[in-house]
Amino acid sequence: MTNQTSSRRSFLIKTAVVTTGLALVSSTQAFAKILDNESPYKGYNPFSENKTDLRKNFFSKSILVKGIVYDEFGVSKISNAKIEVWHLSPNSEKFKHRGHFFTNENGEYKFITDFPNRYEGEKTKIYFKISSNEKATFTDLIFDSNFAYISYKHWESNNILKERLFPKLKTSGLQTTIQFNITL
Repeated sequence: MTNQTSSRRSFLIKTAVVTTGLALVSSTQAFAKILDNESPYKGYNPFSENKTDLRKNFFSKSILVKGIVYDEFGVSKISNAKIEVWHLSPNSEKFKHRGHFFTNENGEYKFITDFPNRYEGEKTKIYFKISSNEKATFTDLIFDSNFAYISYKHWESNNILKERLFPKLKTSGLQTTIQFNITL
């Protein structure tokens, strides 16, 4: 009787160890896949707070970015599209400024953040992931103190917007405002 009991106990222990190991391996692989998430831009992390004010310092230079998310034809405005944004934090090479929010019923979005840092030799950038109804796209907004730019990838994906495509930058005091429209 003891031999059978110890045999069952051994079987149960080994089964528990194998099951736990499989659960850990599969969950770490899933977690790694979520973090990797095919983003073409460094610093993407799908875990962010739902907020439109990303500022950490309310008395420094800030950027207000606003725009409209259109459908792939550049005609209809997409309501309730999720917009995730992130950028290098001021005076840092870490992506601690991040958040997500949703477009309103007119497809409009707006957020404010501290003026981002930039890598040496590059322009300042804010990265975006826009998603709605199983569709998602990544893009970036490139700017400096005087002008806002788009990347070739953004032009390629959004040129249907024609005159609404190019970002418009306006500076007033410590705040820069950029109008940036996107298609999904």
